[in-house]
Amino acid sequence: MKELFKKLKIEPNNLKFYQLAFSHSSYVNEKHLKTSYERLEFLGDAVLELVISDYLYNHFDVQEGDMTKIRASYVCENACFTYASNLNFSNYIKVGHGEELEGGRYKKVILADIFEAFMGAIYLDLGYEIVKRVILDIITPYIEDEKIIFFSDYKSSLQELVQTDKRSLYYELLEETGPAHQKEFTIAVKIDNITYGIGKAKSKKEAEQEAAKNALEKMALLEKK
Repeated sequence: MKELFKKLKIEPNNLKFYQLAFSHSSYVNEKHLKTSYERLEFLGDAVLELVISDYLYNHFDVQEGDMTKIRASYVCENACFTYASNLNFSNYIKVGHGEELEGGRYKKVILADIFEAFMGAIYLDLGYEIVKRVILDIITPYIEDEKIIFFSDYKSSLQELVQTDKRSLYYELLEETGPAHQKEFTIAVKIDNITYGIGKAKSKKEAEQEAAKNALEKMALLEKK
């Protein structure tokens, strides 16, 4: 991990945080350890959102809704996967034997989660100002290059469309399959109790976005008829 620390210009105090950040649940279960990166991921996700929210508030003269959309683009799964891939996180991830055979260290959802966990580790070990600097060093080049857009916020677009007509909108979890470290979620989006779209993904957030995307496509087709 020395190369990674050098690249990010950080000097860790407690390596245990970073070792934990790269420990997938399949590895933890196989080695009979106590915990995986998941708690750090929860913390890192919040830190990431705070740092980018603060940056957007101070650098973009736009309304709250627009800031939400911009932030979503740069903290979503696709974005975090890209950051982790560019930093060669796959070299450091610890996965179980079965997950290794399935290419787990290269999976988008795992790399994205570990990026968040790693940010959580930096925050706990070195504090907010250091993790803020690291996050901005990684992400602001993408924000400044306006050609790079990771994500379309289909949920927000659908919500705005439905609100115009004053219709009800909600997401329903239809199915959750797979082991704890490799879940797949199937979610339906319903408008006035009618299913307009269904999405499947490795996280609930991504499944909801896929469902919203399908719903928007269906609505566009209905308008053409």
